[in-house]
Amino acid sequence: MLKVGLTGGIGAGKSEVSRLLASYGAVIVDADKIAREVVAAGTPGLAAVTAEFGPEVLAPDGSLDRPALGAIVFGDPERRAALNAIVHPLVGARSAELEAAAGPDAIVVHDVPLLAENGLAPLYEAVVVVDAAPRTQLDLSLIHIS
Repeated sequence: MLKVGLTGGIGAGKSEVSRLLASYGAVIVDADKIAREVVAAGTPGLAAVTAEFGPEVLAPDGSLDRPALGAIVFGDPERRAALNAIVHPLVGARSAELEAAAGPDAIVVHDVPLLAENGLAPLYEAVVVVDAAPRTQLDLSLIHIS
C-alpha cells in the first residue's frame, strides 16, 4: 500500500485533484467528510459532543448545529481542544478502517486539511500539496459542479 497525504489551501483545487486521483483508482480518505460522518445524527460522536457542549449544539432535527458549536469553540482554544479531543480520534479510527479495507496494493490518498500545520506529513510515504495563485482561487469560471 502506498499512503499519500493530500493537502492545500481553500480554493486551490484539492477536491479536483482528489477526483482525478480517484478516477485513476486511488482510494480517497477525506478527513473533512469523515469528520461530518462521525458526528452525524444518532452517532456516538454526536452524543459525546452533546454531552460536552450541551443540547444547544443540536438542531431541531437532532443533527449537529454547526454554527452553534462554532460560536462556542472558535473563540475559545480550550473548548476547541475539547471538541478536537472528541472528533480527532473518531476520524483517525474511521480513516484507519477505510485504509485497511483498501487492500495491500492500493494507493490510499488521505485528503487532510492542515496536514503540514499539524505535523502529520511523516505518516505518509508522499505528500502532495495543491496550490494555486490567489487570482486562480477566485476565478469562478474554473469551478466544476458535479
